[in-house]
Amino acid sequence: MHMEIGEILDNIYPLSDLSKEKLISHISEVVLPKRHLLIKNDRIEHKLYFVKKGIVRAYTTKDDTEITFWFGKEGDTVVSMNSYINQQFGYENIELLEDCTLYALSSSRLQELFTQDIEVANWGRKFAELELIKTESQFINRQLRSAKERYEELLSTKPDLINRVQVGHIASYLGITPVSLSRIRAQLK
Repeated sequence: MHMEIGEILDNIYPLSDLSKEKLISHISEVVLPKRHLLIKNDRIEHKLYFVKKGIVRAYTTKDDTEITFWFGKEGDTVVSMNSYINQQFGYENIELLEDCTLYALSSSRLQELFTQDIEVANWGRKFAELELIKTESQFINRQLRSAKERYEELLSTKPDLINRVQVGHIASYLGITPVSLSRIRAQLK
């Protein structure tokens, strides 16, 4: 499966053909290998990415343990919001879990387009709103739902991830051990 850039952009916010072409003209396609660290928490990231093909994960490290808190797949946006908004180091590392084809867009070029095209500016506002909702949802789910409920949600919203992502990463995302994840899976069968 893969997603074309026009479809990804429209899923964020529909643009006229002219504005979409203007935005697409500044987007390049990059192919990177599995395990590549796309975004590092110790640097400012000057690009945002859209996943054409592949799976990525966002994680942070605490006490030498990686804690996965998000998975992205075809059609998803990959961005360090702290870098994008504040031009500061991000909080996350983004690792490619498969060989990936990504669309890359310079944050500074996007900011220039915001001043030149109101449709692109509205697209950017919608993009930021969707990223905020995604973050809020992750936070609430981690605070209010059990690991089993979060696993069931993962099964219903991104079922293909289960076969494409290592069990250890899924367990980390759920905040449990792989053994506990095996028990949850057995209960659901």
